[in-house]
Amino acid sequence: MSMKIQDTFYISHGPPSLCLEEQCIPLVHFLQSFQQKVHPIRPSSILLISGHFETSYPTVNAVSNGPSDTIYDFEGFPECLYELKYPAPGAPELAKRVKELLMASGFERVDEDENRGLDHGAWSPLRLMYPEADIPVCQLSIQTDKDATYHYNMGKALAPFKNEGVLIVGSGGTTHNLEKVQCDTAVVQPWAQEFDTWLKEALVDGRYEDVNKYKEKAPHATMVHPTPDHFYPLHVAMGAADANSKGQLIHHSWGWSSLSYATYKFMVPLN
Repeated sequence: MSMKIQDTFYISHGPPSLCLEEQCIPLVHFLQSFQQKVHPIRPSSILLISGHFETSYPTVNAVSNGPSDTIYDFEGFPECLYELKYPAPGAPELAKRVKELLMASGFERVDEDENRGLDHGAWSPLRLMYPEADIPVCQLSIQTDKDATYHYNMGKALAPFKNEGVLIVGSGGTTHNLEKVQCDTAVVQPWAQEFDTWLKEALVDGRYEDVNKYKEKAPHATMVHPTPDHFYPLHVAMGAADANSKGQLIHHSWGWSSLSYATYKFMVPLN
């Protein structure tokens, strides 16, 4: 019988080259310590919502014929990065359960993709968190033409998985405007800092409705997220958490002057 996993997570997955930067940045060390220091319970499977899996309708990858392919959905990085593999088994039964839960919650159409592998929003962090690649992984897509509340409700539909030993992980970027990054300075840009601070305070206080309405409530929202793809995975993880949960900041660092690698655990406070 699978152990219950009551916490859900949102991870800022950083650049694809994360796996090549061992010993270089704090985010790598954090992800490498995930099993030992953050979440020692071994999940039966992993449901990962990535900012790099966008579809018109909710879609799950349901790979059943061997390990998942490693998708190199980027360009311009060192050749050795394209040789890395993360051959985790697929989770077709989990994919079917995701479809069942979403449709039971009012999502009228949920597609299954039996061929799609794992994009770098999945395999890049998982390669550091679970390097053995022996835990089945299912990915669920986001819909960028929908709003944050839609994705929060998607997460609420998935909440029963916490009683089935499934680790629910959203993978994106707390701040993500690649046109504004500056590689030649370590000084954090003020607009990114202000949004990052606002989000932390909202999550720690459990003000999830404010986070759902971040475009209205947060400072510099459209500057930080000109497109919502890397933010919506947070809303899914937040929605899948307990109704009385709050966010806990479990890692924080910066990259390229404006990319916050803030990572959160959603849990019910002990007191």
